[in-house]
Amino acid sequence: MAVLGRVSRLLLGAAAPRSPPVRGMAAAAHEGGGARMWKTLTFVVALPGVAVCMLNSYLNAQHGEHERPEFVPYTHLRIRTKRFPWGDGNKTLFHNPHANPLPTGYED
Repeated sequence: MAVLGRVSRLLLGAAAPRSPPVRGMAAAAHEGGGARMWKTLTFVVALPGVAVCMLNSYLNAQHGEHERPEFVPYTHLRIRTKRFPWGDGNKTLFHNPHANPLPTGYED
């Protein structure tokens, strides 16, 4: 039992000389090598994560175009109570004729 206590004190650092208590505030967190840890995490985790996301986006773009769904004229969608103040008044500001149907259906 005494051996277990000595080993645990050795592993937990209780045998080392006591250091003054460290402040637990956010400003003091970077004093003990926190900046180095965040720099390492940036290069080891964040940048490879961005690279994987870019690769996924590129490969999905290379896959080809997807087919648009069949138009179903639901009565609760695409309600126009007033004309838009631009263009012909029936298309939204960021209208895409391939993806956004008008109240009567797709344009093409």
